[in-house]
Amino acid sequence: MRPVILAIESSCDETSASVIRNGKVLNNIIASQAVHQKYGGVVPELASRAHQQNIVAVVDAALEGAGVTRTDLDAVAFTRGPGLMGALLVGVSFAKGLAMGLKIPLIEVNHMQAHVLAHFIDEPRPSFPFLCLTVSGGHTQIVLVKDHLDMEVIGQTQDDAVGEAFDKAAKILGLPYPGGPLIDKHAQQGNPRAYKFSETVMPGLDFSFSGIKTQFLYFLRDKKKENPAFVEENLADICASLQHHLVSMLLTRVEQACARTGIRQVAIAGGVSANQGLRQRLQALGGQHGWDVFIPAFQYCTDNAGMIAMAAHYKYQRGLFAPLDVTPLARMPLSA
Repeated sequence: MRPVILAIESSCDETSASVIRNGKVLNNIIASQAVHQKYGGVVPELASRAHQQNIVAVVDAALEGAGVTRTDLDAVAFTRGPGLMGALLVGVSFAKGLAMGLKIPLIEVNHMQAHVLAHFIDEPRPSFPFLCLTVSGGHTQIVLVKDHLDMEVIGQTQDDAVGEAFDKAAKILGLPYPGGPLIDKHAQQGNPRAYKFSETVMPGLDFSFSGIKTQFLYFLRDKKKENPAFVEENLADICASLQHHLVSMLLTRVEQACARTGIRQVAIAGGVSANQGLRQRLQALGGQHGWDVFIPAFQYCTDNAGMIAMAAHYKYQRGLFAPLDVTPLARMPLSA
């Protein structure tokens, strides 16, 4: 059955490959990079080197696991952007070389579009139009999804992304990288209303998370002056309160977006969509409002090639192929 597409994702610190056949994702192979943990964040040069070391093995594993050979492929897809330039170059260069050697088309994929389209890998799938809250370490957006390839950002952060706020707060708390999931873990045992933080006022459906990071820093500084063991003694309550505040900021905007558009189908996507607090509260809010809520499987929340493959499938259907002189884009708007 056709088409058979190999997809490659290398936008940050995950080397991933996936094979999709006739719209069905057959696998999702991911090689993570533990090298960044001791630096407290992703080091771009180390990320690109690790991609070079991993990409051949990851692609071979995806092909073997899907039961296909390179000559069975009808196209090669890759993440063009946004992402780290050095990391993107590895995926783009590999995809180009493979496509040229096999004389098959190239398909470029927007990483943020692919996060949204992760909802079409498995059932249930949303129908159009729907709203998608796309949240990660680099992006926070409310997207109006009109079609598989027709999306409009109707609200977004004007400074930092919510994922960065989680990770920076975790670093301030002394938690190891990546800290966002650890805040989520500790929050499950804490009181979400133990400590309060002030809201950031933004126009329309936009977000701002730089203020909460500064506020959190000063909050801990003052509390530790009173009690040097404050963090150790109250870690669960601190994490629960911070997470509750950040999730509230996100969901307040989602409520407003639904009210403005009249849309009652709501999805989340991106790395932060793995956050249990966000998932639980969105489901509860959806129940209150009568929304249809769509939450991706955990393996499709973080960066992965399965979502790249899904996006490539729809582009292949429309004959949207990339030229061989295509270059990666560190910044790439959703509409590109």
